[in-house]
Amino acid sequence: MYNNYLLQLEEAGKIRNLKQRTIDCYKNYVSSFLNYMNKNPEELTCQDVREFLLLKKKEGLKATTLNLYNSTVRFFFRNVLHILWDDITVPRMITEHKLPVVLSVEEINRLLDATKNLKYKAMFATMYSSGMRVSEVIHLHYDDISRTNMQIHIRDTKNRMDRYTILSERNLEILTEYWFCNGKPREILFPNRFTGQYLTVSALEQVMRRAVADAGLSSKATPHCLRHSFATHLMEQGVDHRNIQALLGHRDPKSTEVYLHVSNKALMGIRSPFDREAGVSHE
Repeated sequence: MYNNYLLQLEEAGKIRNLKQRTIDCYKNYVSSFLNYMNKNPEELTCQDVREFLLLKKKEGLKATTLNLYNSTVRFFFRNVLHILWDDITVPRMITEHKLPVVLSVEEINRLLDATKNLKYKAMFATMYSSGMRVSEVIHLHYDDISRTNMQIHIRDTKNRMDRYTILSERNLEILTEYWFCNGKPREILFPNRFTGQYLTVSALEQVMRRAVADAGLSSKATPHCLRHSFATHLMEQGVDHRNIQALLGHRDPKSTEVYLHVSNKALMGIRSPFDREAGVSHE
């Protein structure tokens, strides 16, 4: 019913060089909105969007997801329907900024021990040892691993900025064992064993949930917390936050500074001024 509009939406995304994953996400969100409104798209108004978002909020969607709907429909209004957007009628919602879940080194080891599938163990080890995002480790290729320089080349990143990150010796051992035991893949490093294509994020999340349960860890632990743990542990080791920012691929330094709030202050040698004043000694 709305195929023509969705095709125009895809074209508008391509002319702006948006990633195909982003375009597909836009199409799904806009399709959901159009099916709910069930009216001629040319007659849509910002009040309709407001009604839709309030309904989704009532259904329990978080502010971050609702803001994705907001951005997507706004893009659709401006670039396909050419309807003026009213930020007062459809404001962006205030989002909560919760601290990330961070695992200890001991918990990381328990997680890896509980991951029996060598492919996923190698992926989890790579994410923790290098700070990669889930989507980045999924899209790794064999040639991205440099044994000579002990580096990993990360392409097709979230912010379109290629970067290098560190390759740990322990992680290289796990990767090498995986590679020899799984047919020595020469292109996609972690292919789907049925299709030979990239794995999905949901597949990695499903394996993570089982490993987390088997390891007796908090159910809040997700694949992304491995990246958080990498950054937090580096900060506790005294690594300069600008270097951590570069390894993570953050454009905004504020994105890296959040790890100051979750790091172990004792490991960083920070003492409370209250203890100093009272002459408390930990020696």
